[in-house]
Parts: sequence; structure tokens; C-alpha cells
Amino acid sequence: MDINQYLEMFIEESKEHLQACNDHLLELEKNPQDLSIVNEVFRSAHTLKGMSATMGYEDIANLTHKMENVLDEIRNSRLNVTPELLDVVFVAVDQLEEMVFNIAEGGDGKLNVEETVRKLHEIETGEIEVAATVVNNVSSTSLENYLTYDDYEMTVIQQSAEQNYYSYEISIKLREDCLLKAARVYMVFELLEKMGDVIKSSPSVEKLEDEDFDEQFYVAFVTTETQADVQKKLMKVSEVTEVIVNTVSLEQLKKRQSEAFEKEGSTVIELQTEEKPTTEVKATGEKQVATKNNQTHGNKTIRVNIERLDILMNLFEELVIDRGRLQSISENLHDSELEETVERMARITGDLQNIILTMRMVPVDTVFNRFPKMVRQLARDLNKKINLQVIGADTELDRTVIDEIGDPLVHLIRNSLDHGIESPEIRKAKGKPEEGTVILRAYHSGNHVFIEIEDDGAGISRERVLKKAIAKNIVTPEAATAMSDKQVAELILSSGFSTAEVISDVSGRGVGLDVVKTTIESLGGSIDISSTEGQGSLFSIQLPLTLSIISVMLVELGEEIFAVPLSSIIETAIIRSSDILNAHNQKVIDFRGKVVPLVFLEEVFEVPNERLEEEFHSVVLVRKGDKMAGLVVDSFIGQQEIVLKTLGTYLSSVFAISGATILGNGKVALIIDCNALIR
Repeated sequence: MDINQYLEMFIEESKEHLQACNDHLLELEKNPQDLSIVNEVFRSAHTLKGMSATMGYEDIANLTHKMENVLDEIRNSRLNVTPELLDVVFVAVDQLEEMVFNIAEGGDGKLNVEETVRKLHEIETGEIEVAATVVNNVSSTSLENYLTYDDYEMTVIQQSAEQNYYSYEISIKLREDCLLKAARVYMVFELLEKMGDVIKSSPSVEKLEDEDFDEQFYVAFVTTETQADVQKKLMKVSEVTEVIVNTVSLEQLKKRQSEAFEKEGSTVIELQTEEKPTTEVKATGEKQVATKNNQTHGNKTIRVNIERLDILMNLFEELVIDRGRLQSISENLHDSELEETVERMARITGDLQNIILTMRMVPVDTVFNRFPKMVRQLARDLNKKINLQVIGADTELDRTVIDEIGDPLVHLIRNSLDHGIESPEIRKAKGKPEEGTVILRAYHSGNHVFIEIEDDGAGISRERVLKKAIAKNIVTPEAATAMSDKQVAELILSSGFSTAEVISDVSGRGVGLDVVKTTIESLGGSIDISSTEGQGSLFSIQLPLTLSIISVMLVELGEEIFAVPLSSIIETAIIRSSDILNAHNQKVIDFRGKVVPLVFLEEVFEVPNERLEEEFHSVVLVRKGDKMAGLVVDSFIGQQEIVLKTLGTYLSSVFAISGATILGNGKVALIIDCNALIR
């Protein structure tokens, strides 16, 4: 078998299973007696073991097998969940991730995991003292835990009994090392359908087909065959190791359903308050609470290589350029029929643009999901108690932005944990809860996405920041006294700035937040800081929804055309020459009571202009955070959607130019980087 054709699928599915392990292990730490969570981790580990063994990655298969053994001890109530045990399991998951990422980069997926394997074995055999008493009040496993019925299914069972059919609940167990579980399930179902009718299964048929279960599954079945015959026939299926067939009556099922509702009613209500799609809801104790409608109306998705989406986007970008050219030709020819056709084409390409951009959108959860485990480990390293709250993880951003935003967020969160949140002793002395709170929040606003990191820690010390800023000649002592608290807080974004007395591995080894600022601004975004000393800080990042197609204001400078992103523009204005003032060798205007510096773009970009001094000037007012500037141009052309093209590596350092675009008339317009012009 040529396994290379399955490599990409193996890598993607492995990443998903490992992320599921991380998420469920964090949940398990909060609810150590919830065995349903252990079952979820076990399933992911078991599936990963099977996939890696099939693909020939023995190190992954062996480590997952040892981890699986420990999880099996927990779910069979022979081990208690402790922080020490979870530490070892988290290390195992980290090493599995390292091996999978190595494979994704073209490596062989090998890693020395002997130490972790040894620790897992010692935990399993009880050599490490994490084993404890059996968890109390855990009932023995039976089919009652896995099969529940809705009214339609109960009616089918009742009608079958009236026609002298037997109703059975069947447990089928496959070999633990079975590699083709879906094929064995298919053989079991094919045999059952020859004998009678399958009412339902647990897990669902979709999950069985996707091999999203461990070695055991359950079936409700009606037939005229005897209990013994059904059991014998199913045992003949290859790699089936155990078949248990129980006869059930309608009265038994009704009684069970009634008891289950009384016992689990509070669980169902609690689950319904979760703000998640109902198809993802699972109750504790492995009871299935999703309705039949939830199962049949799930989202249908396919995997598409991201390179194909990039190609599609590039082709569409060319189409946008041609659309602009057609509109330009149509306006010059004044042909009504052509104008009507071009208008219709513009509407269709507009709809197509929305669809393509939506296809490229990715939930920020793909970045956020790495942080809970990181915060857990950092909290232990720093001896702090920290509660991380994630809000708005389903907010979507363009994949290009998602790829770049991860590292800045890591830096900000580490900074918040290291410098922001105080130790439990200090917090207690200040009258605060010993546990600090860090909130990671994302939300849409207009054509932007905002990501915020908020903490209830010590805040930013004005005195310490100014002392360091003056020492590094970032500000003068005179200027420091006139600065607002917000301006002082934003000094920490200056190059090389750090208030850390001791350089640590946690928040950047003395590297300042200027790296974060530079990365965010390179994405067309901005970062804003607000802080109250003693109460906490809020870092707010504003990002564009997409970097591929943007709305701009086209302006004219001499014979050249430039584009100013609408996301940076406050408004446009026409001012008199007499309204221009001088302050500290800088030309400024009074804009609604605020002094705004003017930037003459023809001087910045050295554009030849032989026109005489004019009485009026066209000004584009732009903003970066709280700072503003007025860009002086010759004239406004109008708004337009354009395709952003990079200038390439040779022109990457051109001042105040972020890219270029091709206009409808075939000319190239340079895109102005407003952030570089505002100081």
C-alpha cells in the first residue's frame, strides 16, 4: 500500500486528535472524577495509535500506546487523576505534537521518548505514587449507559414486538490492535441487516465510519433470529473478540428512560446552556443526548488543500483587476449595453469575492486553543494561580492574518502572566483573590477584528516606565512630566524597552514589545494599551478582516496615483493655505480643537510638481491609535476596492509604502503605509 497518498490526511487528523487531547486534559484537571472526559481522551489517543501504526510511525504508536494504558487505568477506576499524573501525560502529548510536526516538515517523526515512556509505565504499574483508591459511586458499565431512544425508535420497537420480532441490545468488541475498524463495522452491519433491522447505534453510524470510537460499539436490533444465533454469527466476523446480546422489552426501556431522565435531568439542562452547536454536545457518563435531528443535519465539510484556495484567490485577484479595467473602458465609451453588462459582472464578482473571502476565513480558535495549556504550565513555573477565560474563539479572520498573529499573542499573554499578575501572597495582601484572571477576547467590529488581552494584575507603573524611558533616552525628563497615563503605558512598545529587573524565559528574555507592535502594524493593524496601576491592563489589537482585497481612497500627486487604506482614514477635507500654522518647525492645522500635523506627500515621495502655491489644499485625515495626521495631496479620485500586491524582497524597505496595485487603466498605484507617517 502506498501510504504517501494518505500522509497529508494523517498529519491533519493527528493535529486534530492531539488538540482534542489537550482540550480534554485541561477539562479533566478541573473535573478529575468525570470519566466521560477520560473516555474522550482515550478515543483520540487510540485513533492516533492506530493511524500512526498503519503509517509506520512506530515512535508515535508506542508512546500513544503507553499513554493509552494509563488512561485505561483511570477510566477503569484503578488510578486517580492528579496534577502529577497530568504533568506526565501533557509531556507525552507535547512530544507527540513534536513528532507530528516533524513529519509535516518532511522528517521521519522519530524522537527519544524513553524517559516519558518509563514514567508512564511506572504510573501504570503503581511505581509512582499517583495511584489511589477507586473512585466512589462509579457504577459498572452496561448497555444502559450507551443506548437511549427517542419516541420514534420506541414506536419501532413496539411495532416489532407486535409482529413477533425479538428486540436486542448488542455490544460488539473488536481487537485492540484492529487497524481497519471501519471495515469490521461494515461487515457487522452487513450481517445484521441480513438478519433483521438496526434501530440505532452508539456511537452514531457517522462516527463508526470515521473510526471515531475505541474498540467497542453498541447496536439496537430487531430480528426473528434467536439470541444465541445472533451471537454466533457475529462472532464469525474477523477481529471481533466479544459479542454480548441482551433481550430487551418495551417496558424495560420505558422504565430505564424514566429513571435516566430523573437522574440526568440537571445534566441535560446544564448542557443546553452551553453556547455551542448542539451537534457537539455530549453528556457525562457517555450518555448520548443529541437528538436524531442533530445527527442528520450536521455540517457537511470537505478538506481542501490551502494551496488550492491561494490559487483561487490569486485568479480572483486578476479578475478584480480586469473588472476595474472593464469599468474604466465602459465609462469612456458611454455604451449603455456595455455599461449594463459590466454592472452585472461587477455584482456577480462582488458576490464571488464574498464567497472566496469567507472560504479563507478561519476561527481565531485555531490560535487561541494553544493558550490554555501554555497558561497552565506558566502558572506552575511562576507559582501563580491564574484563571484564563477565552471569549469569542469562533470569531473569524483571514488565514493570512491568523498565520502571523500567533507569536504576538504568545508574547502578550506571557507578558501579562509574568509582569501583570502578582503572586498569590501579594494579591492576598492587596485584598485581591489569590487567583488572577486573564481574559482573551475576540470580536468583530465593522471591517476589523479586535483581539484583547485583559488582566486584573498590577497594571503598568508610571514611575518605573518613565524612569526606564528617561534612562534609555526615549523621552526627556521635561516631556515625561506632561505625558498622560495612556502615553506612558504606550512607551513599553518602544524599541528595546523592558522594565524587567531580571531577564527571564517567560516574557521575552528582555526583548521589548516593539516586536509585537511591528508585526501587528505589518498586518495593517494597530495596538492600544490602557492600564490602571494596581487594577490591571488591557492590550487591544485591531486587525483587518483580510489582507488580500482592501478598500482604498485613490489620490493624485502630480502625475502619480497613490492609494490610502480606508481603514486608516477618518475623513477628507479641503483647507485654506491661511489655515496652516507652524508649531515646533512643523506645519499643523486645528482640526476640531485638536492640533494635527500635516504631511506633504509630494515631499515624502519626492514627486515632481511644478504647480504654483495654491489657495486650497486637499487633506486626508488618518489615524493610528490616538495619534492623527493630515496627508496633503493634489486631489481626491475616489474610493475603490483594490488587490494588494507586495513589492517583493528587493523593495521591502521602501519608506511608507506597504504594497502596490494595478488599476483599471493598467497603471500601478502605490499603497501608502499610514502608520509609518504618523509619529
